[in-house]
Formats: sequence, structure tokens, C-alpha cells
Amino acid sequence: MKKQTWRAGNMLYPVPAVMVSCKRGNEKPNIITVAWAGTVCSDPAMVSISVRKSRYSHDIIKESGEFVVNLTTKKLARATDFCGVRSGRDMDKFKEMHLTEYKSTQIKVPGIMESPVNIECKLKQVIELGTHDMFLAEVVAVNVNEDLLDEKGTLHLEKAELIAYAHGQYYGLGQHIGKFGYSVKKKK
Repeated sequence: MKKQTWRAGNMLYPVPAVMVSCKRGNEKPNIITVAWAGTVCSDPAMVSISVRKSRYSHDIIKESGEFVVNLTTKKLARATDFCGVRSGRDMDKFKEMHLTEYKSTQIKVPGIMESPVNIECKLKQVIELGTHDMFLAEVVAVNVNEDLLDEKGTLHLEKAELIAYAHGQYYGLGQHIGKFGYSVKKKK
């Protein structure tokens, strides 16, 4: 097997394709699609998103100090793409994509009702990195669609048909392969 060496670049794929909702004061809320989002700490629960400084949502998030990470699904794929290529300076993306504002429980920024999971975040730190700034935020609440829970309250996220982003393409998540720790589990 041969390999080619490419110039340095971001090839850590797949990544979640999430819609981040944000709002400043009495202005209309906005949605930006972000593929550079991730978990950075479990206690306290923290996430990061990286946003280009030129994006409309960048200053909204920086000034308001709050945002919601909304997981995306197969049904939301078109809206996910649209919110990543259109600017909220020019339109109301909630209205344009027929999305419903979901009143958050801990912050003033609405989530997206159609998203199966809404992660409410309070900004803790902004790290300037070059073309993008990384927003580190504490998770203050998570809202989950009840139809993804079983009778014991266990979350079955596989029912949501989440999507991921890889090298310019959107993909549905595939089949179940194993549970965390399955490689070392003792056989009965």
C-alpha cells in the first residue's frame, strides 16, 4: 500500500455537523452550521465550537456569551447545509428553513425544536487561532426529545438518524458496531 503526503490540513473526519443557534439582545436569533465542534471536558461538561471571525454569528456569540448546539439529522440535512452557506445578516434562517424556536431552560438563546438534542452553552473563553476563534463553553442544560428515550429513560440516539460531515460531504451515521468496552468484556 502506498500513501501520498499532502500539505498540512484538517483531515480529522468525520465530525458532527451541528447547527448552532445564537441571539444578541432583542435581535432575531440566527443559526450557523459548524463542523468544528466537540467535547472538551466531562466535569464540568464543556464543548468547543470554532467559528470564522468574518461570520455574522461570531460577534453575536462573543457578545452574548451564549449559544445552543443543535444536533442535526437526516431530515435536517438541507437546513444544515443552507444555514452553513447563507448569512443571517441577510435573512431570518429560522423562518427561511421553517424551523421552530425552542425556549431554552437556562439561557436566553433559543434552540431548534426540530433538533433531537439541544445543548445549552455559556461561553467561558475565546481562543484566537487564526482564521477561526474557538469558543469554549460550559454546558448548562441538555434538552432531549422524549421519543428517543425508552421506558427506563435510556437515550437511544441511533433513532434520531444523526448526520456527520466529512471532507465536504454529509453522511448518515452507519450501523452499530459495538458498545464502549466490548473489546475487553468477558464472555459468559
